Amino acid sequence: MQPNIVLVSLLLAALVVWLGLDAVSVAPNRIVPGRGVDALGVAGWGGVALSVAPMLVVLGLAWRPTPNRLRWSAGLVVAMLSALPVWLLVAAALTVDSDMPQARMGIGAGIWATLFLLLLALIELRNRLAMSRALGWALLLVPLASLAACLSFGLAPLALRQEYQGRSAAFLSAIGEHLLLVGVAVSLSLLLGVGLAMTMRHWPRAQRVGFAILNFLQTIPSLALFGLLLAPLAWLSNRFDWLAALGVSGIGWAPALLALVGYSLLPMVRNTYVALDEVAPDVIDAARGMGMSRGQVFRQVRLPLALPVILEGIRITTVQAIGLTAVAALIGAGGLGTFIFQGLGQAAMDLVLLGALPILVMALVADALLGALTDLLRPGGAT
Repeated sequence: MQPNIVLVSLLLAALVVWLGLDAVSVAPNRIVPGRGVDALGVAGWGGVALSVAPMLVVLGLAWRPTPNRLRWSAGLVVAMLSALPVWLLVAAALTVDSDMPQARMGIGAGIWATLFLLLLALIELRNRLAMSRALGWALLLVPLASLAACLSFGLAPLALRQEYQGRSAAFLSAIGEHLLLVGVAVSLSLLLGVGLAMTMRHWPRAQRVGFAILNFLQTIPSLALFGLLLAPLAWLSNRFDWLAALGVSGIGWAPALLALVGYSLLPMVRNTYVALDEVAPDVIDAARGMGMSRGQVFRQVRLPLALPVILEGIRITTVQAIGLTAVAALIGAGGLGTFIFQGLGQAAMDLVLLGALPILVMALVADALLGALTDLLRPGGAT
């Protein structure tokens, strides 16, 4: 039986980063740079041996993989993911001086890298065991429950938590702004994308010109596009009072929304065009032979068959828009990017993470939900 090279490589890499990189950083306050502490410095040889033992066991199981051994490996990987918040709790108690109320503990590169590699290992195990999408996500509930429990019991010195507590109201407002901007941009790009795709199908000469313009928009850097929109939008707001009353100006939500729609159109139009164009001609002929009108063929045959591919375009557009909206904070559009750029300006990486981590979670959740819906609508349903 051949070893699972992917799983072995991931666990070896996890061992290296866990033992070789700093697990946490400790600082007396927010201004002073933190001092890195590795796993050995946090828990000593006994704690390190206890933490690496499950990795070594999974390595042994992956060297001679069987379905049963892979199931045990999945359980151990979930257990290791669940133990990371507990490790942070222990590290906070052992490394942070309780007599210094301003002291803070940051999450080091060792924990972030280990988390990433263990999640990749879990994805590999899910694919090997052919787990359902629902079960794969359910496995993540155990580490999330562990994190919630540790946050409720302690972790007060955690720098990321302290950054959140100081900006909780602004943080929730930024999430709302981010989601609103993404939702409106995706909705508008969907309406425009379907319209453009239909136009290209009816007038083939428009196809080459349309895709050339959309491809050109993708090549413009986001900051450059914001700059190009600044002058015309400022002129329009000065020229028309009703636009100024709506809040349209050279900075703010208007240029951000236009830029997001522009970047979103290419994947939306391309997927919609391909989906509608590649429905089998035999199916269309059969529908027409049953007496369906052109509109009925489109609504009842072509569109349902094309819907999974169109949803793939919506998925790509949504994930792309969630990330690009962070840049819109540079022109005053709000959103979670505000924390990212504030953190970069203050050299406060935990503030950067406060903005970046929710964006990552939003993208993963949107990708998973739209991917599951796409699988459900495909012939044969989800697996």
